Amino acid sequence: MKEKRKIELLAPAQNKKCAKTAIDCGADSIYMGANLYGARQNASNSIEDIEEVINYAHKFNTKVYITLNTILDDKELLEAEKIIKRLHKIKADGIIFQDMGILKLAYDGKLPDIKLIASTQCDNRDIDKVKFFEKTGVKRVILARELSLDVIKKICDSTNIEIETFIHGALCVSYSGQCYLSYRIGKRSSNRGECAQACRKKYTLISEDGKILAKDKYLLSLKDFMAAEHLEELINAGVISFKIEGRLKDENYIKNTVLFYRRFLDEIILRRNDIVKASSGKVFSDFKPDLNKSFNRDFCQYFLDGRKNNIYNFDAPNSKGEYLGTVDKVCKDFFTIKKEGMKESFKSGRDGCIGGKTDLCDRGRKDSCVNLKGTPDIHPQDGLCYLENGALKGFLVNSVDGNKIFPNNMPKFSKGAKIYRNKDSNFENNLQKAAIRRQIGVEFRIYNGFIECIDEDNNIISVNFGNGEEAKNQDMARKTWVNCLSKTGTSDFYVTGVKFLGTAKPIKPCKTVENKADAPTEAMQDKPGKNSEYSEEDFAQMPHCTKYTTPCKEQDYKGVENIDGRDINSVCFLPQSKINALRRKILEKLSEFRVQNYKLEGQGKITPAEYPEKSGDWRLNVHNREAEKFYNECNCKVKEYSLESGINSQGKELMRTKHCIRYALNMCLKKQADLESKKISDSGIGRGKDYRKRLFLTDEKGVKYALNFDCKNCEMTVLDIGACSKNSAQKGLK
Repeated sequence: MKEKRKIELLAPAQNKKCAKTAIDCGADSIYMGANLYGARQNASNSIEDIEEVINYAHKFNTKVYITLNTILDDKELLEAEKIIKRLHKIKADGIIFQDMGILKLAYDGKLPDIKLIASTQCDNRDIDKVKFFEKTGVKRVILARELSLDVIKKICDSTNIEIETFIHGALCVSYSGQCYLSYRIGKRSSNRGECAQACRKKYTLISEDGKILAKDKYLLSLKDFMAAEHLEELINAGVISFKIEGRLKDENYIKNTVLFYRRFLDEIILRRNDIVKASSGKVFSDFKPDLNKSFNRDFCQYFLDGRKNNIYNFDAPNSKGEYLGTVDKVCKDFFTIKKEGMKESFKSGRDGCIGGKTDLCDRGRKDSCVNLKGTPDIHPQDGLCYLENGALKGFLVNSVDGNKIFPNNMPKFSKGAKIYRNKDSNFENNLQKAAIRRQIGVEFRIYNGFIECIDEDNNIISVNFGNGEEAKNQDMARKTWVNCLSKTGTSDFYVTGVKFLGTAKPIKPCKTVENKADAPTEAMQDKPGKNSEYSEEDFAQMPHCTKYTTPCKEQDYKGVENIDGRDINSVCFLPQSKINALRRKILEKLSEFRVQNYKLEGQGKITPAEYPEKSGDWRLNVHNREAEKFYNECNCKVKEYSLESGINSQGKELMRTKHCIRYALNMCLKKQADLESKKISDSGIGRGKDYRKRLFLTDEKGVKYALNFDCKNCEMTVLDIGACSKNSAQKGLK
C-alpha cells in the first residue's frame, strides 16, 4: 500500500508568543529567526526562546525551522556554524539558508546532521536550479513566488526533492534574492536582512523625451498573495509544504490566517485517502476566521494562472481592508454609508466547517464559513479609510448612532466616496479573546489494576494503580471512571474513549522504550495535584510506569481466570480525587514522553553538483570565500562578489521582476507589436509610437533608474542609471 503524503501547513513566527499561537491554531510547522542572520532582522529570537518553542511544538509533532537566510561574510559564517550546532543540540528541525558557504560547511563535515532547506532567497525559479539542489543532497527547496501552477508541477514531476511554496502574504516585486534597490538607495540590503521596502515607495514614470506617464504612484507595489482556491491543485502538482508569509506580523494576524488555512487544508485532507496532515492533534475554537479583516493590500493569485492585470496596487502600499460601501450623506460632524453586501467567497459545509467536517472544530457554532453574506456593522474604534487624489486617507470612528457615523476627525470627502475598513475593532477584540486549544486524542484502557493511556500516535503510558476494592455499584463506578478520565481541561489532550477490559492483561509483548518496573515509578513521584488525595508516598508505592511506542491492540488482551471470585469484567472502586490525580499524572508524563520520543529527520551527506551556469556575477550573492569555493567545486566560476561587498552598482540590475509596468499601463511591447502586425489600433497610454520609447523611474528624491524589458521571458528589470542603451526597448522583441 502506497504511503500517504504528509501535507504541511507552515506558519511564520516573529517571537515565541506568535510561535505558540501558530502551533495552537494548527500549524504543522513554523519558521522563525535565530538571534542573528535571518532575512527579517527585526524578528530575531534567543536560543533559549527557540528551545522553549521547540519543546512545545514537538509535543504535537510540529516542526520548527530556523531561518539563517542571509548572505554572510567570512567572520559571520564562522558564527553561523556555531549557531547551527547550538540549534541542532536543542533539536531544531532544520535550517533555511541562502548562503552557499553553509553548504560548504556541510560538505566539509563541519555541521551536525540537521536538515538543510534552500530558501526562496536562493532564486529557485526553474527546474535546473531545483535539480542542482537535489543533487547536492539538500532536503527541500522553497520555490520563487512568481511560478505558475504548470511550472510548479513540472518541477515536482522532474525531481524527488521536497517542494515548498508560498500560499499567502506580502509579495516581493523582485525575484527573491535578486533585489538590490534598497541597498542602492540606503545601503540596507534585503540579502542581509535589512530591506527598507523600496518597492513600497512612490515613483514617477517618464519616457526618454521627459513625458510624465504616471506621477507619484506606487508603481512597484504589489497586492498580497492568497492561493486558497488553488491549494488542492498545488497538492496535486506535488507540493508538500504550504507557507504563510509574515514573520513581522502580530499574534492576531497569525491566529486568523493559520486558523483559516488549517480549516481549508483539513477539508481537502478529509475527502482524500492519499494525503494526511503532517502533525498531531485537533484544534478546538470558538472563532470564525476571515482573511479580509487582517492586514492586506487586497489579494491576488499572482502568476499561478498566468499573467493577469490585477496584481498591483498603484494607489496605496498599505491595507485598505474590506470594502463597506459608498458615502450616502455628509454632514458637519457625521456621515452615513450606503452599505453593500460582502461577497460570499467560501460556502459553509456540513457541520459548519468549510466544505465539511474537519479537525478544526467550532464548539457551539452552527455557522463556520469564512466569509458570510451581509452588511458588516460599524463599531466605535473601527479604522475606516478612503482614497483622496490617489492617496489613502484614514480615520477612527468615535461613535455610532443608528446609521450616523461620527469620526474623530471629519474627513473631506463627498457623496459617492468608497469607504473601506482596515481595522474591525470588534473582530480584533473577539480574536484576542478567542478560546483556541490544540489537543491530542487519547484513549484510556483499564484492566487488572492498570491504566493504559494510548495517544493518536501510538505512544502509551501504562500505570499500575493496584488491585482496589471491587465496586458494589458497577454502573456507577464505570460512570465515575469515565467522567473523571474525560476531564482533560486545558491539558494537551482530549479523550476519545474509555474502555474497561476487566481483569484481562496483554499477552503480546509491546515494544518497550522505557520500563521502570523494578523501581518506584517516576510518574507517581512528582508532587500530587492540589485536589489529590494521594500522598507522595502513595505515588511512590505504585509499582509500574511503563512507556511504549507500539500499543497492544484489543485482540491482544485475553481474559484470565476469576480471581477471588470476582467477575472478570468488574471495575474496582477508587475515589474521584484519586482517579483525577492519576489522570493528571499520566497525561503529564505522556506529554513529556512525546517530546522525549520525538525523532529528528536529519540531513545526510552534502556533495557538490554541476551548477546550471558555468559562471556567475554579483547575482550569485557570493559574500565569503567558502561560498566561492563551493561554486568552484560545482564548476561555476565566480566573476565577482556580491553587490554588498562594495562593488560599483553602475550599469547593474537592481531588480528583476515578473511584474511589468508596461503591461500594467497598456504599453506592452509584445501586445502592441501584435496589434501593429494586424493593423489594429489601440487606445490608452500606449497609443501611437510613444510606446517604444525608453522608460525611466524617478523616486521621491529625484534619483533616476532605467527600465529594461525582457519580452522573451516577460520580465522587467530596474537598472542603475546609464545601463539602458538606445535600442534596449526593442531588444526583447528580436
